[in-house]
Order: sequence, then C-alpha cells, then structure tokens
Amino acid sequence: MGTSTGTRTLVTAFAPAVWGTTYVVTTELLPAGHPLFAGLVRSLPAGLVVLAVLRVLPRGVWWWRSLLLGALNIGFFFPLLFVSAERLPGGVAATLGATQPLVVAGLAVGILRESPSWWRIGWGVAGAAGVGFVVLGPQAGLDPVGLLAGLAGALSMALGVTLTKHWRTDEVRPVVFAGWQLTAGGLVLLPLTALFEGRPPAVDLPGLGGYVWLGLVGGLVAYAVWFRGIGTLPVAAVALLGLISPLVAAALGAVVLDQTFGPVQALGFGLALTALAAGQLSAARSGGPGDAPTPPAEAIDVTGSGSRTVPTPPTPGTVPTAGRARTAPGTPGLQEPPRPVRRRAADAPLGQPLPADRHV
Repeated sequence: MGTSTGTRTLVTAFAPAVWGTTYVVTTELLPAGHPLFAGLVRSLPAGLVVLAVLRVLPRGVWWWRSLLLGALNIGFFFPLLFVSAERLPGGVAATLGATQPLVVAGLAVGILRESPSWWRIGWGVAGAAGVGFVVLGPQAGLDPVGLLAGLAGALSMALGVTLTKHWRTDEVRPVVFAGWQLTAGGLVLLPLTALFEGRPPAVDLPGLGGYVWLGLVGGLVAYAVWFRGIGTLPVAAVALLGLISPLVAAALGAVVLDQTFGPVQALGFGLALTALAAGQLSAARSGGPGDAPTPPAEAIDVTGSGSRTVPTPPTPGTVPTAGRARTAPGTPGLQEPPRPVRRRAADAPLGQPLPADRHV
C-alpha cells in the first residue's frame, strides 16, 4: 500500500471512528425513545448549512441520485442505527453492523462488475468474528425488532456505499456531496419523525452537546471524509474500515462505562485489527482478483441537458485538443489541431467559475 493510499486510508478511517461514539452518546446523552428525531437533528441542519453557505445545488440526474443516496446512507440508516442501539446491547448492534463489508463485497460484484476479492471477503469474515468476540457475551439479548433494525441498517448503508462508488463524481467537493445527501436524508426523516414521534423531546444541555457532536462532527465532517475515501479507494477496502466503529464503541465502553475486557475480548480485538490491516492490502500483493484500477469518475451534467463530457485519451498521432482533430492535407498520420474553442459559461464545472476570455 503506497504512501498516498495509506494516507487516504487513515483519513477515511476518521469517519467510522467518529461513528463509533454513537453508541455511548445515544445511551448516555440523548433523550431515550426518539431515534427518528435523533437522525433528523443529525442530518438536516448540517445539510442546510452547506447549501446556504456554498450555494451549489444538484443538477440533472443528481437530483434523484442525491435523494436515493441520502435515503440509503442517512434517511433510512440513521433511525435504524438508533433503534438497534436502543433495543440491543451495544455489542449485538455493533456485530450486526460489522457484516456490512460482506454485503458490500457481494454488491460490488453485481453493481460495479468487480471480480470478487476473496482476500478481502475472507478478512471481512474474520473481522466480523473478531468484533463478535469483543462485544458479545452471555448477557447479550436478541430483541427481534433490534435485530431486524440492525440488519436492515447494514444493508442500507452497504447499498448506499456501493452506489456512491458507482456514481462518484469529481466535479463537486466532498463537503458539497455530503451536504446534498444530509439534506436529502433529513427531508426523508422529517415527515416520518412528525408521524411516528410527534412533538420533539425536551433536550437538556448534555443532550444538546450530543446532538451537536453527532450532527457536525459525526454527520457533516465524517460523511465528507467518507465520500472522499469511497471515490479514491477500493470499495471493499473502505467497507472494511467500518470495523473501526464497533472497536471504538467497545473501547469507549471500557473507558467511560467501566466495562472490562477478558482474554476472549482481547483476542477478538486483535483479530479485528489484523483484519482491518490485512484488508487494506491490494489484491496484487495478496494474489487475489477484485482490485482492478478504478476507472475515471463520471462527469456530472452541469447544464441540466442530460449531456456529459467524459475525457478520453488521445489516439496515437493526434494532438489532444478540446475540439475535433483534423488531418493535415497530404500528411498521413499527422493531425492538425483545430481552432481554439471558446468555452461557454455553461461548460464550467459546478462551483468553479470560468475566467473571462479563457480558451482551451
């Protein structure tokens, strides 16, 4: 794993590490019995702030894509996460979430047309088993509603991660992309919260601090980092980073809630960390398929007309230009560059103003 890839991996790992604090914040700071409201406060305010400050809106197909991704990554995932955290011991909820890398590995084969990386699938199984050793115990209850919520949340997030990779774009900054999805997810949660939970609960000062932490750091900052990592790293490797979340939750349980680690928990912790490290190795080093180079990101429709501009490599003997190359008369194989083409304002990428009288 190269230095740049290692740095991107470490930065991306910040997101699941922050999400690992959700369990202790939910149980110790937030009002109980309001998972939809917790998800709403965690998403919609931060998304609206991004839209108000940066003023970049989706265009074309990105309206419905942002709505779908926001629902999968946030609108559905947040309340399912909170229901699972409230109705199950943190260990059971975390173990269910640790199955996400396996789901992503399967979805990548069908949606991304990637060859299965048996190396990462194997370490995904080992990582889930390690998390189970860390957090499960004889007192772990199996509430059916909590179990269904945990499994549905893992499936929702796995599908959202895979589609985010499939539809990635380099034309907008990750914080803008996160803002679109946070807003869409919050709008999905708004009517559900009003319908099922009614009036918001009373929030004290510690609860307010918990909501600010989950919304600003765990929502906007973490999702911006997460989406950037999805766009630049193999999707199966990113999904394996999700194992950090239950490990952080278990560590916080030991430090904050005075929970103890026995030999089995220590063994599981080591196994999960080994799976995290080994899962980041490329298939070229591990000898397995499934890590073909990432193709160029899809160009976004910036005009709203449905057309896109995707860069293509120049053919041998041609001069790379913005227009159509013409063959120089009487000179086989030599291509004459076209006249300079003036770019229109509509051709400028989102969020990047076009300088006046610029030629390409």
